[in-house]
Parts: sequence; C-alpha cells; structure tokens
Amino acid sequence: MPKRSSKKVPAGKKRPTDANQLAKAILDEATGEAEKNEPPTDDDKNPAAVALGRLGGKKGGLARAKKLTQEQRSEIARRAARCRWKKDP
Repeated sequence: MPKRSSKKVPAGKKRPTDANQLAKAILDEATGEAEKNEPPTDDDKNPAAVALGRLGGKKGGLARAKKLTQEQRSEIARRAARCRWKKDP
C-alpha cells in the first residue's frame, strides 16, 4: 500500500488544510485568479548569498571525504549502489 497519494503537487503549491481555504483555492483556480507561485529566479536572489552558499557546499564534501577512512567510503559507495539498483525505472 502506498504511503502517500500518487498525485504529485508542484513545488511551492501546497494544498490548504482548512476547508474554507481549500474552497477558496479551488474557486480561484477555476476562475483564473490563482496566484502564480513560480520558483524565484536568479534576479530575486542576493548574489553574495548565492556565492557564500556555493562556497560552503564545495568545502563540505571535501572536508567530509578527508575525515572518512577507506572502509567508510567503500561502505557508503556500496549502500549508494544498492539503492540505485533497487529502484524501479
């Protein structure tokens, strides 16, 4: 039995839990008055924050790899391979 519904909700579009809010959302969508929730573009982001976040991400993987032993890296790779092959296409 599936743990959640198979219908995927687009990113940024959560359904309201309150019945009144849900009714309004359905009405807005039906009449074309629904807000367009699009993901932010690069113009909306602070370039300094983007660079800083990218810098931290680049450092994180290398720092973690240096701390792991060869056995730990092998075990992580083994688990990742098992998960990749286990998934249905």
